[in-house]
Amino acid sequence: QVQLVASGGGLVQAGASLRLSCAASGTISRYSMGWFRQAPGKEREFVGQVNLSGATTYPADSVKARVTISRDNAKNTVYLQMNSLKPEDTAVYYCAACLSVCSHSALVDYWGRGTQVTVSP
Repeated sequence: QVQLVASGGGLVQAGASLRLSCAASGTISRYSMGWFRQAPGKEREFVGQVNLSGATTYPADSVKARVTISRDNAKNTVYLQMNSLKPEDTAVYYCAACLSVCSHSALVDYWGRGTQVTVSP
């Protein structure tokens, strides 16, 4: 079992960058790791995932030009670097651990506590 806590969110202006972190209480080396987000009144949305080794990432098409996903298995931490933030990026961001792939919320085995990202115009 693994417990996840996301951090690094905040209030920023459009065009800014943020780096979110997701720290795990246990080892994440056997999990694909993903990021999702949920805006008010909307369904939880896939942002991207990184494979076990960190060698391959799969960002969502909607954000792939602006995000970088990485992981440090030695630190049991996953990162989401977001650039050129837009107001529509405003959401609670969640990290996730998946024994298979983290491409859909239905595949998630463990959810982290989210972090709020608010982007002002």
